[in-house]
Amino acid sequence: MTELGQFVLIGLVTGTLYALIAIGYTMVYGIIELINFAHGDLFMLGSFLALELVRQMSGFSTDTIGGGFLSILFMLVFAALFCALVNFVIDRTVYKPVRSAPKLAVIVSAIGVSFILMNIGLFWFGPVDLNFPNLVGNTNLLEGTGLRLTYKDVMVVAVTIPAMIVLTAFVRYSTLGKAMRATAQNPTAAALMGINVDRVISATFAIGGALAGIASVIYGLYFNTVGYQMGFQNGVYAFTAAVLGGIGNIPGAVLGGIIIGLVRSLGSKYVGEEWSEALIFAILIVILLFRPTGLLGSRVREKI
Repeated sequence: MTELGQFVLIGLVTGTLYALIAIGYTMVYGIIELINFAHGDLFMLGSFLALELVRQMSGFSTDTIGGGFLSILFMLVFAALFCALVNFVIDRTVYKPVRSAPKLAVIVSAIGVSFILMNIGLFWFGPVDLNFPNLVGNTNLLEGTGLRLTYKDVMVVAVTIPAMIVLTAFVRYSTLGKAMRATAQNPTAAALMGINVDRVISATFAIGGALAGIASVIYGLYFNTVGYQMGFQNGVYAFTAAVLGGIGNIPGAVLGGIIIGLVRSLGSKYVGEEWSEALIFAILIVILLFRPTGLLGSRVREKI
């Protein structure tokens, strides 16, 4: 039972991290029904920027608790701003001109942007995975219980859960959030009511990018390894989580991420590491066969 509890704990922590990435997918899809395949690679660039910032701060003491905290806060802020800006520029220069084009053209554009960002990462730091500085302690906070809970695990939850709560409250109560929901329901009607739809869409891309930047820093601090291909793998997990929970639904993305984390953790232990990814997609297929809209997705009636 202790061993089971440990793998459940690992699954919950990694699942919350996947959920943070998945929200970026689901927000954009909920507004304009675009699967932004470049989101995972944007997440990768955010981790590279964080690593670059750490290298530039090599003379700054990160060994102390205060120094490490300030370094992490510095990386979170700048990675979020960087990814938000990049996502905003991508929307304005690539997605906006093809917004009224057939959906296939938009999807191909998203795939093209993904390859561009991946190659930028390849030229930035090369093809070899890099060590990310260990700024968070590995001390076991549950010593003597048979379980292992470190400061890294606490960090993931302490950053991810508040970010999700703030985002949910923002979308629900803020003026921009209400404009987002109106645009998601009917862009034409929203425009007739005086909402600047293009501005709302760009803001959504910026917020999704900021979340990717936050997730990239947390990922680097948690796993202590980054590489130019990390965006593809984690992007697939995040996209799967969004679809599983109901793409376009923020709570659904959170639920999907946690399920993916649990299935991957428990599957690697009881089924085999080589079968864990196959198990994830098998469960996804089964759920979508019986509930095509995902676990928390709602069926939308077509309007004529």
